[in-house]
Amino acid sequence: MGDAALKILILSAEVAPFVRGGSLAEAARELPTALAAQGHDVRLVMPYYRAVAQQAGSAELVAPAVPIEGVRLADDMPGAFALRRASMGPSRIPVYFIDQPAYYDRDGIYGEGGGDYADNGDRFAFLALAAFATCRAVGFRPHVLHANDWHAGFAPIYLRHVFGSDAFFARTGSLFTVHNLAYQGLFPEAQLRRTGLPEGLFTSEGLEFYGQFNTLKGALLFSDRLNTLSARYAEEIRGPEYGCGLDGVLRERRCELTGIPSGLNTEEWNPAADPHLPASYDADHPQGKAEVKRRLREDLGLPPDDVPLAAMVTRLDPVKGLGLVEEIADYLMHLDMQFVLMGQGDPRIQEVFQRLAETYPERAAVRFVHDPGLAHRVVAGADIFITPSRFEPSGRNQFIALRYGTVPVVRSVGGLADAVRDYDSRSGAGNGFSFSEYNSMALFNALQRALEVYRDREAWDRLRRAGMSEDHSWAVSAR
Repeated sequence: MGDAALKILILSAEVAPFVRGGSLAEAARELPTALAAQGHDVRLVMPYYRAVAQQAGSAELVAPAVPIEGVRLADDMPGAFALRRASMGPSRIPVYFIDQPAYYDRDGIYGEGGGDYADNGDRFAFLALAAFATCRAVGFRPHVLHANDWHAGFAPIYLRHVFGSDAFFARTGSLFTVHNLAYQGLFPEAQLRRTGLPEGLFTSEGLEFYGQFNTLKGALLFSDRLNTLSARYAEEIRGPEYGCGLDGVLRERRCELTGIPSGLNTEEWNPAADPHLPASYDADHPQGKAEVKRRLREDLGLPPDDVPLAAMVTRLDPVKGLGLVEEIADYLMHLDMQFVLMGQGDPRIQEVFQRLAETYPERAAVRFVHDPGLAHRVVAGADIFITPSRFEPSGRNQFIALRYGTVPVVRSVGGLADAVRDYDSRSGAGNGFSFSEYNSMALFNALQRALEVYRDREAWDRLRRAGMSEDHSWAVSAR
């Protein structure tokens, strides 16, 4: 390691490939991989869930009984855990698993049957304390403790109020990343006593939030540095519309809050070497994209008309802006374009777009499936990628679309605003099309502008190449 190398402990409730609940798992895999490639000593700590045990059952047993120290937990909480270890990625990054069956030997990560586990406060407070105990057990003194989302949010609170005076952690600073402010880890006041934190913290200036213990609020207050997944989202959450009741706290800490975008795995998402595509292409040799589009239309049952193909690959959730598309769907079907929607989620949204495809079979196609290979082909075969989200802390679809030469049309919020620069027909600057107001006509107008430019193939080619030439890799984010 070089002179500027850091020792970094990353704490996350989920890490791919061991267990996936959402985009957090991918970030918790890709960021440490990129940091290690830049010479830093990175370690991860996560729970040894039942699903993890099934995948990483051969994880080395480091210690059979590591005690929890430094706090007095509730009498019915376990006081120790088994520590296991595996490695991840080409740099063989150490991943330490907290093996405590009472908390993690369950079918779910956060809950089952659509509800959270009642003891999640205990489960994730234990995870944080186990992370500190792991550092002692393996002799790892981190310069940076990086906690992700509320599940890991107990860690910076403990660092500030329990372990801050401990000589072992004297050089440890904390960074807390907000992936989605809407999930906050709310518990009754009694949670404070159960997890051994000082009772004096339960005030309006501390952990109290409308009569409840708010884990996320504590992490925001007591971490040394804060970041979100885009500069725009870091601004947005300081206001009441996106602040989820914590905008006052975030305004107070605005000097410690930054926005650093998530990156893209450029090996997994590479049109020049994508095994899911029937033809390869890149910015300088774009011919293969036309073949991917032709084959995609065949697979979807769309006629081979010489019109642009607009696509959405998304979770079927109202926050993804599907209501805006629904409002103008019939108008879109009369534009000179075709449309494909791929995703799973809300049954009502699925029914709406199923009817659209049945009404306009030569203009629209839908696939309500989880099929990674098809997702790659849809992004690669489309000309336009639509992302009209109500809010978007980061998102990665816009990065994928740009890399695949599929011009994004987005609402200018969060990570979408940071990534997509609105096209200027006079100067030729920009890499996509954006709109600000959350209404369907603003989306419609942005799509019409995109279709107008598409008809000028030279301008469209320059626009496509501009996006493909950008670097949104994790190496950039890690720096």
